[in-house]
Amino acid sequence: MVQAFLRYAGAMLTRILHVLLALAAVAGFLFSAVSTSDFTAHLDRQVHGIHCSFVPGADTPDVSGSSGCHATLMSPYSSVMRDTVWGGIPVSLPSMAVFAYLLVCALAILVLRKPDDPRATGYQWLAWTLPFLTSCVFGYLSLHELDAACKLCIGIYTASTVGFLLAGVTFFAARVAASSRITLGDDLDDLGSAETALDERVVDARTARALPEAETQLERSEIAADQTIDETSKADIELDEPPRRKVRLATASEMDRRIRSVNAGNRRRREESPTSAPDAPTGFGVLALAFVAGLAFVIVPVVAYAAQAPDFERFVGACGTLAHPEDEGHVLVPLGSQTREVTMLEVLDPLCPSCRGFERRFSQHPAAEQVSRRVLLFPLDAECNRMLTTSLHPGACAISEAVLCAEEDADEVLAWAFDHQEEIREAETASAGAARRMASERFPSLRSCIGSANVRAELNRSLRWAVANQLPVLTPQVYVNETRICDEDTDLGLDYVLTRLTSRAGGAR
Repeated sequence: MVQAFLRYAGAMLTRILHVLLALAAVAGFLFSAVSTSDFTAHLDRQVHGIHCSFVPGADTPDVSGSSGCHATLMSPYSSVMRDTVWGGIPVSLPSMAVFAYLLVCALAILVLRKPDDPRATGYQWLAWTLPFLTSCVFGYLSLHELDAACKLCIGIYTASTVGFLLAGVTFFAARVAASSRITLGDDLDDLGSAETALDERVVDARTARALPEAETQLERSEIAADQTIDETSKADIELDEPPRRKVRLATASEMDRRIRSVNAGNRRRREESPTSAPDAPTGFGVLALAFVAGLAFVIVPVVAYAAQAPDFERFVGACGTLAHPEDEGHVLVPLGSQTREVTMLEVLDPLCPSCRGFERRFSQHPAAEQVSRRVLLFPLDAECNRMLTTSLHPGACAISEAVLCAEEDADEVLAWAFDHQEEIREAETASAGAARRMASERFPSLRSCIGSANVRAELNRSLRWAVANQLPVLTPQVYVNETRICDEDTDLGLDYVLTRLTSRAGGAR
């Protein structure tokens, strides 16, 4: 009774574990699906809000671009094949396919009643290692490279980790159950041997009943002699001893019936026991087919996505050129080597979040080592920019002056400004002049230059250069050999467009 209860409890536990595995796969699929949906929304080359919640799709899309999900989605790690497909193929797409496959695996094991099969559960555990290891890699990149916490990504990482651990538990539980079945099978073999021995004893009993007639007659004579005992002695014996019940030996037919009943009961118990007749383990051929099916789950949607991706080749170089690219007033700030054939100009505001995002994306692109790069400072701050009536990025004028003062070390000041954008803007909003004080404290050698008449005049010339080239009041703006990259292509489409523009510019020379 106790053993039967334990077997039943173990079977229920393995089923519950597989249901939890299926739920983990569903959760991973939903988080991946929301991320894929946000990514594909940008295929129209417009700006869209991005979901960022631990409840997939339940929040209002964020359009500010300040969330960790936005930083992750716009990073170089969110997609692959960006040089070939506009925006690339989002990594969340094969993630959806993998979780869908894992859901099918869990349901198949339940339907086919294989939760106690070490091969099936071992294969399932091996399949879960793919999203688990991938989550470890992308989690590291998110925290150490992007310094961003993406809630959708964290949901995927959690689902992968929980699924991996549950799959491991189901595998070891299946191994324990398999060992129990082997022990029970040995016990049943011993029971069969006992039945065989009992049958042999029955045969011996039947042989004993077939004694020679002479022996039988002798026994009858001895019984008759015993019956001639003196009646008085018999009476005394009856007074001294209690009456004995006469024992009757079972006949051969009765013995046969009893043996058949015992054997039938044993067979019935073996048939009714859920572990007495274990199923054969899953064949390696079946597992190979399951692996091929898993590849199909991933390859088919990826190929379909790449085949259906829009062709934006016609937009490359279609957004205009610089009207007066010459730099007679030396207002363009050089960054890095200036000896490369292809040139790139970036119009930026040092306190612009979009400019910071562009800088981080561009630094990861191979073209960063192929172009001579210059910067035009265009602060969106009404303190120095008369094209504005309201400051979009308070403090940008002071930080732009610091960049101009730094000259050859301009990239160091820019890097500091990008890392402390929010802090500088908030300080300047709370107290006028805070941005200038912060820059002077961080770079003491520039204290006398920041705010001086000379650097203010130089910054004014930069703004006049922007007016002469009829630049829109917008940052960032990027030009490759005087050809503008469309604003819609400075985020997800940057690799696609930049690769083509640099290739054209290099070939033209």
